[in-house]
Parts: sequence; C-alpha cells; structure tokens
Amino acid sequence: MLTPVQVRDLRSAFTAANYTIDEVIDRIGEAGQEGLGRNSTIPALDVLGEATDPQATLVKLWPLQQEVPLAAARAALSASPELFDVLVDADILAVDGDVVRALVDIRPYGSADDGASPSGPAPESRASGWIVSDLTPGLDQVTTRTRPDYVLGVSPASTSLAQMTMRTAVDSALDLGTGCGVQSLHLARHADRVVATDINPRALELAALTAALNDVDVDIRDGSLYEPVAGERFDLIVTNPPYVMSPPTTEGERLVYREGSFAGDGLVEAVVKGAPEHLNPGGSLQVLCNWAILEGQPWTERVAGWAEDSGCDVWVVERERLDIYNYIEVWLTDAGLAGSPEWKPRYREWIDYFKQLGIVGVGMGWITLTRAERTTPDVQVESWPHAIAQPVGAALAEHQACVTNSLMSDDELLAHHWKLASHVTQETLGDAGAEDPQHIVLRSASGLRRATEVDTVLGGVLGACDGELSLGQITDAIAVLLEADASAVRAEVLPKLRQALRDGMLVAP
Repeated sequence: MLTPVQVRDLRSAFTAANYTIDEVIDRIGEAGQEGLGRNSTIPALDVLGEATDPQATLVKLWPLQQEVPLAAARAALSASPELFDVLVDADILAVDGDVVRALVDIRPYGSADDGASPSGPAPESRASGWIVSDLTPGLDQVTTRTRPDYVLGVSPASTSLAQMTMRTAVDSALDLGTGCGVQSLHLARHADRVVATDINPRALELAALTAALNDVDVDIRDGSLYEPVAGERFDLIVTNPPYVMSPPTTEGERLVYREGSFAGDGLVEAVVKGAPEHLNPGGSLQVLCNWAILEGQPWTERVAGWAEDSGCDVWVVERERLDIYNYIEVWLTDAGLAGSPEWKPRYREWIDYFKQLGIVGVGMGWITLTRAERTTPDVQVESWPHAIAQPVGAALAEHQACVTNSLMSDDELLAHHWKLASHVTQETLGDAGAEDPQHIVLRSASGLRRATEVDTVLGGVLGACDGELSLGQITDAIAVLLEADASAVRAEVLPKLRQALRDGMLVAP
C-alpha cells in the first residue's frame, strides 16, 4: 500500500499528464473508446501511434496494457523522484529490461449517475477520478485463465448498480462487497459516512488505493456479508454481490468476485434477509443480482418471500431472463475457459448442478428493500425488459413517495391537488387522415418509461391535473361535461389514478 504522500504524488502525475476521463476520451476518440468496450485495443493504439508524451504513455500502460519504454514511463511518473520506483516496489508496475508493463490497472473513471436531470449532472458534479483493479482479461482475443482472487474493474454490472443507486443525501451508506471500490467513490458524494466491506483481501487492498487516489474517506473492513457491520445500521446499502450460481468448487478455484459458497441463489437470499436489521427507518437496500427460476414454482412468490417477514417494502424488477445454457456459456467464457479442454466437462458439470437444484432459468434484475415502516408492507414484483431512462436512480428514489400517494384513501386523493408530471408526453395512434386517433397513450420519459392508454374520461381528468383544482373538483367537472354521474366517474378513474400515482406520472405540485 502506498503512503499518503506517495498517493498524492501519483495523483499529481495523473493530473499533470491530463490522465483524466474527459481528456483521455478526447485523445483516443469515439472509435478508441468503443474499441475498449469490445476489449479491443487496436483502434486506440492506432490513434495514439508512436506518441510517447506522458498522457499517451499512461494510456498505453494501463487501459491498453501495452509495454512502454522505460524512459517514457519514468518521465510520465516524475511527480517525485522516487514515484516510479515506489510503484515497482508495490507490484503496480514491472520492469523488464528497457520496457515497463502494468501489473494492476489504474484508469480514469467518470460517470454521470449523480443527478436527477434526464441529461445527467454537470461535469463538475460527476463521480470521477481513477479506479484501481486487476488487469482486464481477454483484451484483443487473448484468453487467459482468471485468478481466483481477481478484482474486477468497472463492468456493465457495476455501471448498472451505479445508475440505479438512489443519490439522495444520507448520513451513512454501506458498500457491501466493494470489489475495486467504485461504488464507494459514488457513495462518498452523497453520504457523510461510507463503510465498504469485502471478503477478498486483494479487493480490500485495491479498493483502499482507489479511495486514497480519489481522496475520499471510506471505512474499509474485512469480512463476509454483514459480519463486519454487526450491530450497525445504515440509510443506504448497495451491493452487486457474487451472485453467479456456479457448481461448488474447491476454495482455490472459486472466483471470489463472482461466486459465493452458497447453493444456487442462496447468497442473494442471505443479503436480502439480513438487511432489515442493518437499515435505519426509511433506509433502503439496493441489490443488482440474479435469482433462480425453479421448475414448478412462481419466481415472483419465491423472491418476494425473501422479504416476507422483514416488515419492509420490497420492489423486485426482472430486467432479463436467460435459459440455463446461455447463462452457463456467459460465465464459462468470463472465467477464461473458452477454447480450453475444460469447456465441455465444466459445461456438463453446470448442467448437472442446475438439474439437481431444479433450476430451469435465471432472472436478472434489481431488488429494492425499504424500511418504510408501513402497517402493511408494499410488495411489487414485476418483469420489465423494456427500455428505461438512465440513470434510473432518481426514479427509484421517488418510488416510496409515489407508493405512499397511491395508498391514500379515496377522500384524501380527491381532496389533493395533483399535477401531471413534466416528463409525461402524449402519443396518438390512428389511421392516416382519420379525424380522431384510435389510441391515446401517455408515456413517461423518466425512470422505467411506463405508459398508459387513456380513454375520454381518464384523459380528461389527467389533462386537467395542473395543480390548480383538487381531484374531486376535476372529476365533478368532467362528470358535468359528459353528463355522467359524478360517483360513477370517480369509481371508474380512481383505480387508474392510483396506478398513475404509483408510476410517478401524477405528482404533487
């Protein structure tokens, strides 16, 4: 581990070389960035050419994992006379003759997840800096076996978790299973106190360097699940736990970053069941995970059952469903086994394991558990494979208020002044040239981008919700216009209005 002074020197070297997210993206261009997304370094290398300036050298050394000239590496890391040698002694860099290569990855990072605006926050409000992890495997189609204690860098899963995390200001947050520490970097921007845990000593070491390099205060602790925070409560817990449902392996073969020691999805179940005693009133657990689809058992009942005795609200959203074969192939490839003699026997081992547990598919999505302190907890379990508006965290943060609004009594609903949310737009569908549309749909441009088809009555009520009149006044006026019974109009629209409130399409002004 580097000393605070050495970390400061490394940060200074990165800043002086413009080794920061926006500048590096500008340097390698859109093609270079997209190439890295495909694990291809060639487009970025083609852009950089033979350049040996500090920025080009650092990009080649870390994100592109190339050998660079010793002299160029020393020049790029000359913030202090001893900095380069310190990184070699710390097993961050290795020298081989007159070239240098990286042993761990340190790359610029930036994410626009920290704001509620559909266009994202201003650049200065983003969670940005540098992330320390193990080197990216599989660059340029070179397949390598993944080490058991491998520390994953920023992945699609970690990005998804960052995008779905509620960015409300809180006193305390827990990053459960921190890995490289990327979630803690985000949490530190809106939580006064951040605790990060992991069972992998190597992850703890690299996460500590990530925190130090970004000058954020994170309390990093060793241990499994909630053991390191026994007796403590938090306002927010976020986790992308090692949810991969692989067959049991020996300790030395298990990939710690993705596989636990539980059978099937037992680890995710333990995360959900253990959360309530670690949440403050109003606090939430947010989990990005997989769950097993078992033969003959509705997945909705099973997953919701994990929170059945918690007294908490639970919202489960299945974003994707894979059959077992697709799922197995994804994770065998992730382990670096594609093209190896182990592929077929390991494939068969996974199939036998899934059949033994009765697993016929795998659901992928989100679980949000909230200590809402309701007399009757609200339970919502759904599949939503449709496009959503990212970052979705702001919409998830508003969900509790939306649910509370939807649970009002009829008299409370009618007495309130409501307003159609600003992100709701109207779509009309019909035959070309027809005087009137066949369908009118209201669609939200925010969150899950839900839509609802409206008829004359509902459309009239929602269209009049501008915050000026109470809902009761509006329904009475619509009844008069349609020459209908006011109580009948209310009976017709109130259930639909409750759904509009739950979906965040109708809000308090």
